[in-house]
Amino acid sequence: MINKRVDRVLAAMREANLTQMVISDPGAIFYLSGKWIHPGERMLALYLSTQKKGVLIVNELFPIPEDLGIDIAYYNDIDSPVALLAKAVNKEAPLGIDKTWPSRFLIELMELGAAIKVINSSYIVDNVRMIKDQEECELMRKASLLNDQAMEQLQQYIQPGMTEKQVADKLAQIYEKLGADGYSFEPIIAFGPNGANPHHSTGSAVAKTGDSVIFDIGCIKDSYCSDMTRTIFLGEATPKQQEVYSIVRNANLAAIAAVKPGVRFCDIDKAARDYIAQHSYGDRFLHRTGHSIGLECHEFGDVSSINTMKVAPGMIFSIEPGVYLTGDFGVRIEDLVLVTEDGCEVLNHYTKELQVVK
Repeated sequence: MINKRVDRVLAAMREANLTQMVISDPGAIFYLSGKWIHPGERMLALYLSTQKKGVLIVNELFPIPEDLGIDIAYYNDIDSPVALLAKAVNKEAPLGIDKTWPSRFLIELMELGAAIKVINSSYIVDNVRMIKDQEECELMRKASLLNDQAMEQLQQYIQPGMTEKQVADKLAQIYEKLGADGYSFEPIIAFGPNGANPHHSTGSAVAKTGDSVIFDIGCIKDSYCSDMTRTIFLGEATPKQQEVYSIVRNANLAAIAAVKPGVRFCDIDKAARDYIAQHSYGDRFLHRTGHSIGLECHEFGDVSSINTMKVAPGMIFSIEPGVYLTGDFGVRIEDLVLVTEDGCEVLNHYTKELQVVK
């Protein structure tokens, strides 16, 4: 187990007056143990207690040869893993359950009367994971550097006549050559009017001169995710395209400038949203300004108008304002930022100057 992380979770449990909890999310278990286990439909559960030693319950199909510093209880496909977990639980105390645990396991545990009540305790691990330690920050820098390099190569590759899917296929090749471990999410490659859909599904559209092109791309390196968006123009950029691009870029910069410890997420969102609204496109900014990121591309915590949580050093999240003009084009510019003691470090370094690919 990674004791410093486990200790932070146990401290948060004590602060919440919770003595025991079950963690089932494979990413959270990797975060605490350094061991990836992908159980599929089989139960995986890490039981933690502030009063006794924890236990990891895992199917014997996923043997763990190394010493994780915690008891491991194996079960097979004809055993009841829930009954095994129930033996570890203190029946006289509430039990925290994380948000990813399938209901079929939770219902069985409740039917066994394993605890006096169950509560959602996801916020405990989520809040701990929001604050990246030094090792995580360095891994996020490396993943983002790879993404910068991939973005540069991808923009040098594209030309009129290519399909969105061809460009996405090229990106997969670029990531492989750079040593990435795959996508952190399916890339969004959007030409012209398709860019007006923030979550466009990369398809068969063909690039033509005058198109805007949105590249929303991310890779995984050493289990940590990157995410970045840039918008370019093929051959030429009309005055309207240039205007919208400038507005989105300045909104991105305004939000980044607002990031520092103690500032609320909603105020960072407001910095980007107000700038776009002041330039008459407020109703065309269709989504939140950003999301937290780390072992997963979208982690707990977002940069939205309703999130009043204050940012703190070690948090990493995206800043990605956009303007989307239905039937015409869209512009989105996204960077990841790491909150520092007096501001933030932008993890992406690829240019945000307007790019017209000749």
